[in-house]
Amino acid sequence: MDTLLRSAWPVCAAVLGLILGSFYNVCIHRYLTGESIITPPSHCPHCRKRLGVAELIPLFSFLYLRGRCAGCGQPISPRYPLVEALSGLWACLLALNFGLSVPFFVYLAFGGLFIVASFIDLAIFILPDVLTLPGAALALPASVLLLGLPWAEAVAGALAGAGLFWLLHLVYRVVRKREGLGLGDVKLMLVIGALIGVKALPLAILWGSLAALLASVAWLKGHRGSLAQVPIPFGPFLSLGAMAYILYGPAFLDWYWRTILPQ
Repeated sequence: MDTLLRSAWPVCAAVLGLILGSFYNVCIHRYLTGESIITPPSHCPHCRKRLGVAELIPLFSFLYLRGRCAGCGQPISPRYPLVEALSGLWACLLALNFGLSVPFFVYLAFGGLFIVASFIDLAIFILPDVLTLPGAALALPASVLLLGLPWAEAVAGALAGAGLFWLLHLVYRVVRKREGLGLGDVKLMLVIGALIGVKALPLAILWGSLAALLASVAWLKGHRGSLAQVPIPFGPFLSLGAMAYILYGPAFLDWYWRTILPQ
């Protein structure tokens, strides 16, 4: 029975992730529109048609409806299946790495915060305080009490992450005479630093920065302007770096020290 459960758990986790992804879409859309996440019931943003059960199944509904509302025929934003797929993939990869465990559920919850905050940031260049501040308040006790991270490392991670990005925010504003790196990124780094610890920060930030650079270069291929003029929110890439570290960071560092820099 235990073997069967372990084999089925990644699939079950993926289904859970898809369901949560549907809820994340509600949170993203309703933050952007200013609506309550409780009422009204799920509906088309164009014609306000209330969605039926067949229109609320993660991924399947988008395919079944061929990407259009059954009521008015308006296109459904590709953000909906993308968020659901990312959430399902995140849950599945966590299950493969951590099994059915406390870390699985802790990282699942914070991954949800990262996904919601990232897509809001991509849409309006804001990382909402309603996500980052409670996340920062919960990350420290969660990492220490539930993940076993030493409290000094978690505190140092929060202070180092937020402090570094606050300094970058200040320097950019002084040098460029305008806002560049937002304070939302500083608050997000409080969450990330407390969750993964100070030792993990360099690699997580490096991976996130490389992803942001690649995205900027890809964007420039179809647009005019310099790299410095590309308005790309950094929050999604910081989140990506943190999530990549959670999944693969310790194994990567172990491989690096054993293979690239042997004793």
